[in-house]
Amino acid sequence: MSQLTDAFPLFPLGLVALPGELVPLHIFEARYLTMIERCLQEECEFGIVWLADDDLAEVGCACEIENVLERLDDGRLNILVRGTRPFRLVAREDGLPYPAGTVEFVRDDDEPLDESAAARVRELYAELVEQATDSEPDPARLATMDAYEIAATVDFGLDAKQGLLELRSENARLRQVLRLLRAALKRLEFVELAQARARSNGQIRFG
Repeated sequence: MSQLTDAFPLFPLGLVALPGELVPLHIFEARYLTMIERCLQEECEFGIVWLADDDLAEVGCACEIENVLERLDDGRLNILVRGTRPFRLVAREDGLPYPAGTVEFVRDDDEPLDESAAARVRELYAELVEQATDSEPDPARLATMDAYEIAATVDFGLDAKQGLLELRSENARLRQVLRLLRAALKRLEFVELAQARARSNGQIRFG
């Protein structure tokens, strides 16, 4: 079993962060200002945990502070953080001036990458980007993107992101992202069809 880490700073939020994802945060509560200042001083991570309907998710994402964007006169902070690694929340802890807990950092299963699945995911992602933005993703960057990186750039919804965070296999994440991309492309096609119908007074023109 992995070693447990206690007194790990936690930031319950209505969002899900993924490893590698850049997340801007506005810090204004005193307890979280204290937490972030400590993380800055000690150059340590804190964990973002999805808070939904007053329930904390079991799996969160550790984050490191990439940059302090702005320090406001009243003490508030605007920061940019980057997701680093997933963890499982084992227990909540009291006694610190901010939320904290005992966590277990989790690792992926040891298995070879399904290269064909990865290639198919990148192909569909490029198709989605081109249809949605009329531009193509950079081929060099696309060739290195994993499931987390792709999911971080598409609004699949919080449930889907949390589901990806909880999977302990890149191949499983690729299969899930593949399903999400297919669904997104179908929705985009439906929107385009509806827009075309609206422009043509309800008649779809093919000629």
